[in-house]
Amino acid sequence: MNPSTTSTPPQSPHEPQVSASWRGTRWRWLGWGAAIALWLTPLVSMPFTEEVQWDWVDFVAAGILLSVPGLLLELTVRMTRNTAYRLGVAVGLLAALLLVWISLAVGIIGSEDNPANLLYVAVLATAVGGAIAAGLRAAGMARAMFATAAAQMLVGLLVLAAGLGFTLIINAFFALLWCLSAGLFRAAAEAGAR
Repeated sequence: MNPSTTSTPPQSPHEPQVSASWRGTRWRWLGWGAAIALWLTPLVSMPFTEEVQWDWVDFVAAGILLSVPGLLLELTVRMTRNTAYRLGVAVGLLAALLLVWISLAVGIIGSEDNPANLLYVAVLATAVGGAIAAGLRAAGMARAMFATAAAQMLVGLLVLAAGLGFTLIINAFFALLWCLSAGLFRAAAEAGAR
């Protein structure tokens, strides 16, 4: 039989699923590996610098702070196959993680000890409350993320009006992240996602 005339056998319908599953596993390992590496960075840094001095409470807090978004993203991936929706959740979780991390580590309004940083709790409450009110539906999530962006900028304006510093640039950065998340949810809604 001539090799040039033989056709390759059709692939099993299960092969794409195995491939997709493997890709998903690879991304999961990469994501969780990055979270663990970030979590352990202070432990590696402490012997070399006096500026990083964490105790067990800091490590527990950081572990929770990194695990909760990771678990929520895992649930999202299981809940929907819509890429725009998944990315909307990922960007929203990234914005929330960075907002909390920066507020706790160095503070956005003055130092981390400045109670004015608690204003950002209202921003996070807008995101969480909006998501709950939306029932996690894509169109409602888009509105919730736009409202969160507005709350973020409102905090920046309140800080400026109160004379507590100029934080509009960092607040605009976070507002852009919330708007990006909203745009992704809007795209998911147009595609008919949850």
